[in-house]
Amino acid sequence: MIRDLIRLSRMSLQRATAVLILTGMALSEAVAVAASPLTDRPGWAVHHTTKPYAQLVRDVITATKSQGLVVVTQAGPTKAAAARGITIPGNRVIGIFNNDYAVRVLRRSTAAMIEAPIRLYVTEEDNGDATLSYKTAIHVFAPYLAEGGPELADIAAELDQHLEAIAQKAVQPAP
Repeated sequence: MIRDLIRLSRMSLQRATAVLILTGMALSEAVAVAASPLTDRPGWAVHHTTKPYAQLVRDVITATKSQGLVVVTQAGPTKAAAARGITIPGNRVIGIFNNDYAVRVLRRSTAAMIEAPIRLYVTEEDNGDATLSYKTAIHVFAPYLAEGGPELADIAAELDQHLEAIAQKAVQPAP
């Protein structure tokens, strides 16, 4: 009988632990969903808009093409979360680059190529407005400048001009 009580206690303790872990996971997901909007931070450009999320994603892609760059990747958790029954604000990372920049970066620093493609980040705010954010190319390539020299800094500066042009075109209000 004592053994049965000990076994029952262990099972109850395991169940209680499992419930606490699952509750903690659920709360952490709720906290992640309620994260605050992006704000300015060192090395970042943050452009708040009144555009809806889906429109800003489309406008970023269009503006990227107009700058002679290519959308290489797109990733975001929004649809996968919805498939799991979790609603989160729109969230998309859009990777952009082109082969000319890839070749030029590789001539300066093999290690720096890990940073390609440059990523643009579109997020949806609670009120439905969307924000475009990205790390500047000079910030992204900073760890490789000693190796890549002034030529890599020049490439980063060129990319920053493209990124700013993409941002300005993408965030402008529709006519």
